[in-house]
Amino acid sequence: MKPKRKIAFVYNPTSGTLRLIPVIPIIERFVNRDLFDFCVVSTQYRGHATELARQYAAQDYDAVIAVGGDGTVNEVGCGLIGTNTALGIIPCGSGNGLARHLGISLDPFKAVKWLDKSIFSEIDYGMIGDHPFFCTCGVGFDAKVTDTFSKAGTRGVLTYTESILKEIATYKDKTYKLSFDNSSETFECFIVTCANADQWGNNAFIAPTASLQDGLMDVVVIHPFTPLDAPLLAFQLFNKLIDKNPKVTVRKCARMTITRDSEGPAHYDGEPVTLGKEIQIQMTHGGLKVLIPDRRRHI
Repeated sequence: MKPKRKIAFVYNPTSGTLRLIPVIPIIERFVNRDLFDFCVVSTQYRGHATELARQYAAQDYDAVIAVGGDGTVNEVGCGLIGTNTALGIIPCGSGNGLARHLGISLDPFKAVKWLDKSIFSEIDYGMIGDHPFFCTCGVGFDAKVTDTFSKAGTRGVLTYTESILKEIATYKDKTYKLSFDNSSETFECFIVTCANADQWGNNAFIAPTASLQDGLMDVVVIHPFTPLDAPLLAFQLFNKLIDKNPKVTVRKCARMTITRDSEGPAHYDGEPVTLGKEIQIQMTHGGLKVLIPDRRRHI
């Protein structure tokens, strides 16, 4: 008989779904105890999930499962970079961008049951300044909205939409110099997104051709647009066609520098951060093991 896998579930009690669905009882009831030795632990403060993930990796756990949203996933992933312990996800957040790209069910019961048929793989990760990211990072309007959303007090799609409406009326497009591997361009931009995964979350596919395993980021620039352009952009965003829009420029690279007039907001995996005039972003090929459903081998 094969030895059991050792896994730890690290959950964020403030994640949206956990307030509505009894995810922890589902885990405790339906994890296959013939296949897994497991424990369940709650985070207590910001950054705690990273500390816990490092502890479990040092104890040679096979996987640490992030139970929460993109922020929890990012924290757990940060603690597992360069280790032999894999990141797993039970998605319980607002966007769930990385989980969606990896083909992990948004139904907690199904996500738990699929652990029986899971396999190990490896994905790239990026760094924006000193901050690792696994899904997306960037500057521009979405960074401003992320900052507003983080201060709203409540989560969810409705609150995020409210944050967009609050900022859109007064937001002014910015000029950025983007220096890629072997070239540089200056653009007036509404958004600059550096994507490892194909979407922000909620099936908003900002980078339809992005791969988690090519060692590259897809740099997606949305240029200034008029209200008349907005419906087509929105349609294309949710139908994997945004790269076809004439208001959008896409570049692929392993590293880049964003230069702007002053420090300001940026984001990584949905987390707001203030960065300076010059922002270094780079990809590392591989480096993070992940646990994914066996039904989806190509990521």
